[in-house]
Amino acid sequence: MNHKQAWVYHGEKPKAGRRLLLLESDELKLALPLIYRLIHPDEIQMREDWFLSDTGSQSVSWNEKYLSLVPKLQRVTSLRNEPSSLSEPLRSLNLSLNEYFSDFGWRMVRKELSQIKKRQKKAHIELSKDIIVKLKSYMEQGKFESFDQAIDNLLSEVSDKEEA
Repeated sequence: MNHKQAWVYHGEKPKAGRRLLLLESDELKLALPLIYRLIHPDEIQMREDWFLSDTGSQSVSWNEKYLSLVPKLQRVTSLRNEPSSLSEPLRSLNLSLNEYFSDFGWRMVRKELSQIKKRQKKAHIELSKDIIVKLKSYMEQGKFESFDQAIDNLLSEVSDKEEA
């Protein structure tokens, strides 16, 4: 279950670039903590341009938007591991997020989410300097452009030898 729900622009729709998308079910694990952090009233005061103007005011409409958004977030959080029953609550949450964030704000949310996804894909390991020197020498011999390529090649060589 991975449908893409498009962002409904509040201002003029951009003529170029990628269109903004709302949350998808496979992003929830990473996105929910970010959203919970960003919708907090303190964040609105720090990043006013991220939210619609009536969201940022301390008025009844702001309270209503915030108070309706939190239970939807909680519902999606509790159902995130049950894809069959997630469709409608996620659609409802996305509509509320669209009414809460400005176009610029949602673009920044997507940018932060993208950074979180990138960090999840990377791991850092410590290697001694002598291993790094050997690896760099191997990279020069094999004309590899990155450590990833060199290590991947070494691992596939080992795998090939084990299969033979």
